[in-house]
Parts: sequence; C-alpha cells; structure tokens
Amino acid sequence: MQWRARPGDRRADFRLPFCYLKLNMIANYFTINAIVGGPALRAGRRTGGDGIGMRTALASYDNSDFDPGGSAWQRAGWYALNALVFRASWLPLSAPKRWLLRSFGAKIGRDVVIKPGVAIKYPWHLEVGDHVWIGEGVWIDNLAPVRIGANACLSQAAYLLTGNHDYKDPAFALITGQITIEDGAWIGARALIGPGVTVGEHAVLTAGSVLTKNATPFGIYRGNPATQVRRRQIRAAA
Repeated sequence: MQWRARPGDRRADFRLPFCYLKLNMIANYFTINAIVGGPALRAGRRTGGDGIGMRTALASYDNSDFDPGGSAWQRAGWYALNALVFRASWLPLSAPKRWLLRSFGAKIGRDVVIKPGVAIKYPWHLEVGDHVWIGEGVWIDNLAPVRIGANACLSQAAYLLTGNHDYKDPAFALITGQITIEDGAWIGARALIGPGVTVGEHAVLTAGSVLTKNATPFGIYRGNPATQVRRRQIRAAA
C-alpha cells in the first residue's frame, strides 16, 4: 500500500523534505560529474589517454621472470639462518657471520666487521672487499648484485635498495639495478641508496640522505635527493 500524506500527519513534515534532499543530491552528483569528470576522464579510463583515471591493479602483478638466484633449498636455508642467527643480537662476533655468508656464496674479504642486526637478502649477490665496516641495522636488500669496495663504511641502518617498481605500469612491474660502493666510501646512518647507483671511491653520503644518482669520487652528498655540497679532503697519514 502506498503512503500518502494526510492533513495533520506529522510524517509528511519529515518525509517530504527528505525526498527533496535526495533529489537535490542526485542532481548535484550529475552536475559535478559533468564538470570535473567529463569526456576526457571517461576517455582516459577507456584508452589510457594521459593516464588520468587509470588505476593500479596489484592482482595482475607478475614477477615470474625475476630470478633471485640460488636454489630453493638455499633460499629457504638462508631465510631461516638470517632470521635466527645472522641478525641476532646474541651473536656480536663478525667471524661466524663472515663464514655464514661465504657458505651461501658471498665473496667476503679479510677483517670485515659485521655488527648485530644486519640484514642481507641474498648472500650470493654480495661482494665485500677487505676491512669493510657494516654497522648495526644495515639492510642490504640485494635483489640485484651489490659490490662494496675495500675500506668502505656503512653506518647504522643504512639501506641499500636494489629493487623498485614501475609506477606507470598498472601491474606495478619490478625494476632492479646493481649498487656499487667503491673503495673508501662512507654511507652515513639511515642513508638510502637506490637501484643502479654507483658511489665513487671515498665519496660520502651524509646521514639520512637519499642517493638516486651516481656520486663522484671524493664528493660529499647531502639531502633528498642528495646533491654534492663539497669535496672530501683526507689528511696525510701521521
């Protein structure tokens, strides 16, 4: 049965304004869509256009062509040992960690210092020269090869990031790039180095900086994105 307003019925005082409000909201919706959406937005959704209106679809992400290296058993074994032993605070000694890394295919030089809390994604993608210092909480996220030259220093919580994603691709495709840190370079605490970057010999990346382009030898880099601010001068040995 359809309800009809009758004289003196208080429900009419409520329902009639409510109906007007709903009609007004619907009219406003179509007006705004015509102004800010328009044919260009609808065309962008259909054809791609300039990208406006497109959406990321992570369900379509596919990295099946990415080869992490190592066997399945090797990856599983390192995952467990990395979590239970290598990163553990109860193992402050560097020698057992150097042995573990070499056992999983890393090339590790003499007298490398590895502090507690260091995380390494894949040892078989890692090469470290002699007398390197790797500080607490350093994360070497080496989906691609990482090479660290002799006498380099990675301070606390420095992040070497070899993987990225294509933000223009709806499927968010994986991008990887090798990182090279040459002899004598210093990566400051909580600094980040992006994929495909080379840090020249004896260059310095200051604490908290983000390096996305190559650093020239003996350059001192600061900021986000990091830019060269001065040259490094090393005193003659006493």
